[in-house]
Amino acid sequence: MQVVATRAADGDLIVLATDLKVWDTWAVYRLRWSIECTFSSMKSRGFDLERSAVTHADRLERLFGLVTLAWVCCLRVGVWMNASKPIPVKAHGRRAVSVVQYGWQYLARALRWDHPQAEIYFGLLNQPFSAPSAT
Repeated sequence: MQVVATRAADGDLIVLATDLKVWDTWAVYRLRWSIECTFSSMKSRGFDLERSAVTHADRLERLFGLVTLAWVCCLRVGVWMNASKPIPVKAHGRRAVSVVQYGWQYLARALRWDHPQAEIYFGLLNQPFSAPSAT
C-alpha cells in the first residue's frame, strides 16, 4: 500500500491510499471522480433518484435509463449555455451551480414558459458532444 498526495487546481489537498502505481492511480481516480459526480447529480443533489422507492429490477432499469437521458440532456444544454454565458463563480472560487443544474434551469424554463429559445435547446439534443481531443 502506498499513499499518493497532490493539490488540485483549486488548492484542495487530495490524498489517496492505493496499491496501484502513481500514474495509474491518477488515471483511475480521474475516471472514478467523474463517475461519482455523475451519480451524485442523479441522486441526492439532482434528480433525487433514491426517493423513487422503485425496487423491481426491470422498472428500476427503465427509470435509471430515463434519468440518464434527462441528465445527458441537461448536461448538453448546460455545456452549451456555459460557453455563451458562463456560470458565475462564488467568492470561495467554485461555480454557483453545476453544469448539469445550469442546463436543467434553462430546459425547465423553456418547457414551462414556452421560451423563445426552446427550439434551439431541443436542437442541441440532436447534436453530439465534440470529442475530448477537440476541446
